[in-house]
This record gives sequence, structure tokens and C-alpha cells, in this order.
Amino acid sequence: MKTIDELIAGGVDGKRVFVRADLNVPLDGEHITDDGRIRAAVPTIRKLAENGARVVVASHLGRPKGEPDARFSLASVARRLGELLGKDVTFASDTVGESARDAVAASADGDVTLLENLRFNPGETSKDDAERAAFAGELAQLADLYVGDGFGAVHRKHASVYDLPARLPHAAGGLIATEVGVLKKLTEDVARPYAVVLGGAKVSDKLGVIEHLLHKADRILIGGGMAYTFLKAQGHEVGGSLLQEDQIPAVQGYLEQAEKLGVEFVLPVDVLVADSFPDLKTKAPTEPAAVPVSAIPAGLMGLDIGPETCTLYASKLADAATVFWNGPMGVFEHPDYAEGTRAVAQGLLDSGSFNVVGGGDSAAAVRLLGFDENAFGHISTGGGASLEYLEGKTLPGLAALED
Repeated sequence: MKTIDELIAGGVDGKRVFVRADLNVPLDGEHITDDGRIRAAVPTIRKLAENGARVVVASHLGRPKGEPDARFSLASVARRLGELLGKDVTFASDTVGESARDAVAASADGDVTLLENLRFNPGETSKDDAERAAFAGELAQLADLYVGDGFGAVHRKHASVYDLPARLPHAAGGLIATEVGVLKKLTEDVARPYAVVLGGAKVSDKLGVIEHLLHKADRILIGGGMAYTFLKAQGHEVGGSLLQEDQIPAVQGYLEQAEKLGVEFVLPVDVLVADSFPDLKTKAPTEPAAVPVSAIPAGLMGLDIGPETCTLYASKLADAATVFWNGPMGVFEHPDYAEGTRAVAQGLLDSGSFNVVGGGDSAAAVRLLGFDENAFGHISTGGGASLEYLEGKTLPGLAALED
């Protein structure tokens, strides 16, 4: 992969450089609730602008259905990006239309233009190669060079990620280079013991990575909503907790395989339960109760790992040399169910390990719970992309950047 420094060495002064970033941030109306991905994109954009490039930034946000939707506009992202760069960012109200063409044409050396949400155009995500290629061709007319820096999107075969680099001289941005370098440390010559912490809602989202990590990790700790499918597979009743019954046979198979391979599978020993899902808007106090996993009441749902599990998981991380964490342990957005996720984050820090926080909700939790981001080994910007990389899959956006 050519690096951005090599691209700059070849000269970007006065060139239109298309930067495919990942600015897919959570919004509450027009308010950005977590700007981590925008901040992660700034170094590459700034470096190009400071070297005289006319920077054209593009990203998706949310899941609009191939047409403009004000709920998913990048207008507020443009304002925040400008604040972080310390300069005005021109916002184009479309992707390849008149506003985009005029904004790019009017830009001067060192200027930054942000296009509207790429997914407002059906060609961005189309499964039809011709439709996707046509949109990539229109995007290519806006630029002379391409920099792929949206790690959170490299596992998608989308026009701006996969098709566009083939049409322009291209390089990997600093963020992608860093992400790939870090993930290689989790797959090549891993320092041991190697512990993996997996959480989040659905076990089905993690089956591929679990199967792959059974041959890589020394121990795997499970939390979040997915834990209840594991507990059910062990014969426990889980009340009204999140459960994927159709995944129980697969989960039982993984537990058996882990035992044969000598991989330690660590499941919760107690959980916090309540009679309803908490209100995340008001964060009104609830009345959670800690119960053993063998005694979850029929009418209650598990919403976090319990205090004994927090202690157990901290002990399982204490001697780890390498830790990968993807997925919260509970409903961390509510203070009554944040302690499990907090305990795992603190366990990573206390272990002194080389640790990677695998993007998505885990990265958001680190920030929401007040941890110093710089204290962790690496906080990924791409949860899904990092999981697929660890599964050993070929990621379209990375393949497209290979020379």
C-alpha cells in the first residue's frame, strides 16, 4: 500500500485529493454525541491541506435509503470538522451534483470541502456493479488523487471505498495505516497470554470472529446481551433477557471446541436484572438486582454483568499481555448498568497489556465513562471492520488500496 507520505512526496500542491473518511458519528438531532471519528480523521485531512492540496472529503452517515434524508445530513459534521481543523470547511449540499462541482471548482490550495452523505446516492451501496461503477465515475471527476482513510467502511464493497480507488492514483491515509498496523499485532506473533473480551447485543454478529479466535486466543470473556445465549446453552434459564435461540447449537459447539483446544471460555457468574429496559433519554434511576446466573427470575431481563463477574473478569485480564475488546458488557449508556463495561475498561488499563478497543460501542463507552483515551493501546474507529480483519477476511477497501 502506498502511504500518504509517499503521495505527498510526489506532490499534492494544487491537486484535488479525494479523502474517503469515516465520519459516521452518532447524532441526537443535529447534536453530535460522540465526535471520536471526526477527530480521528483530522490528521490526514490537515496534512494534505497543509501541503497545498484541495481536499475533498466524503463519508457516509447512518443508513439512508439511497436518497436525501435530513436526519442523516453531514452539515453538523462539517461544522465540527471546521472547528477541529481551525478553518472553514465548505459544505456541498449534494455528492456529485451542482453544489459539489461548484464547491470543488471554487476551492483554493489548502481548502477543505465536505460532500453531503454518500449514501444519499443509491450508487454508493448498490450491489449492481455497473450502477456502483457509474457513481464512482462521477466521484472521480471531482478529484485527481484518492486517499482511503475511512477504516470503519473498508469491509464494505461500496463505490467510494472499492470502485473509486481503481480510477485514481491512490494511497492509504494515516488512520488506515495505523489501524492495519495495530491489527497485525493481534494476528502475527501475538504476545501471550492473549485475552479477548466480546460483548454487545447479538451473538450472531460475533460467530465468525469467535470461530477464528478459538485458534488464536488463550481465553475469551463473554458479556453483553450475547452472554445470555451462551448461558442458555449451558442450561441456565435467562428470563426475559436477550436470547437468540437459533444460535444455541452453534454456541454449544464453540464451548465444546474451546474445551478441546484448551481455550478458556469465561462466562458471567452473576448479572444485574430489572423488569424493563431503562430509559436512556432521561436516565431515570432503576432498581437493578444482582442475581447468580443460575437464578435469573422468569420475568426479569439481564442488563449488565454483576459485581462478582466484574471481579472475575478483572482477574482474567490481570496477567494478559495482549487484549482485544469489542462490545460493552451491558447497557452502558445508563449509569445503573455501566459498571460491567467500566470494569472491563479498567481491567485493560490495570493489566499493562498491549490492548485494542475494537471500535463502535466500546469506543463510545470509553469516552462516555470518562476514561483517558490515550491510556489505551489503541481505540479503533471500525468495530465491524476490525472484527472482519480478525476473522481473516479480505476487506474490499484495503484490497483496493493495494498497488
